[in-house]
Amino acid sequence: MFRKAKIDAETQRRNPDVTAEQQRMVGQSSVPDFLDAALEWRRLFAEMWGTFLLVLVAAGGTVVAARTGIAASPSALAIAPGIMVMVIIYTMGAVSGAHLNPAVTLAFALRRHFPWRRVPGYLLAQLLGGILAALFLRAMFGTAGALGATLPGPGIGAVTALIMETLLTAGLVNVILGTASGARNIGTNGAIAVGGYIALAGILAAPVCGASMNPVRSFAPDLVRGNLATTWIYAVGPFVGAAVGVAFEWILKGRPTVAGTIAAQGFPDTKDPLTPGK
Repeated sequence: MFRKAKIDAETQRRNPDVTAEQQRMVGQSSVPDFLDAALEWRRLFAEMWGTFLLVLVAAGGTVVAARTGIAASPSALAIAPGIMVMVIIYTMGAVSGAHLNPAVTLAFALRRHFPWRRVPGYLLAQLLGGILAALFLRAMFGTAGALGATLPGPGIGAVTALIMETLLTAGLVNVILGTASGARNIGTNGAIAVGGYIALAGILAAPVCGASMNPVRSFAPDLVRGNLATTWIYAVGPFVGAAVGVAFEWILKGRPTVAGTIAAQGFPDTKDPLTPGK
């Protein structure tokens, strides 16, 4: 009992954002690295690397198809980012929460699951990861396929694309917040719901608006190819959609839960949260 009290006190000293209730949920044997504010760099690296991989796949499918002349089916191009997000959540969700998207980080902060002081670092890490992925694609394949840019479909106006991006992002944020708030029951299998939603949204709406739902995924290729004409659609839509998704979560679930905060800040969801695999 005395040893556990010492651990709880040390946890609180190293990370004042962790409440006593959170400590009871995650604390058993030792203080994990992800509670140490000095290791924020690890979370930021996870966000940068995860966003790099997401943009590489989401934009790269179109680029590779255009460069090689081997057509990829629209369904495959839509499903690939969903699978990548699912894999990253399983791989790095316990490190950073696997936001991979400024709209998601904003949603977690608005929902009070994520401290605002950490938001700028996450946004910069995501932006860096996306830009590096776009630069990599350009270095490898040139500007083939418009570097995988998300654009309104033929005959689709900017307003229509904006409304679709807002709606799709609201749904995505609702899925993410909903699975996070039930993390103790759903666990990392929430990755299946999130990845599945991204794939389904892409199949439905990629021909209409590109189904980006992620400002960095759209901004990075636009920046590197030097064409920002439609970038505003994929910034305004996802950020407004994120706010709508948070509002819907308040309607559906009420006050934020401790489980959601734990999921958003990168705590592993295992039988013994301090020792993954046990």
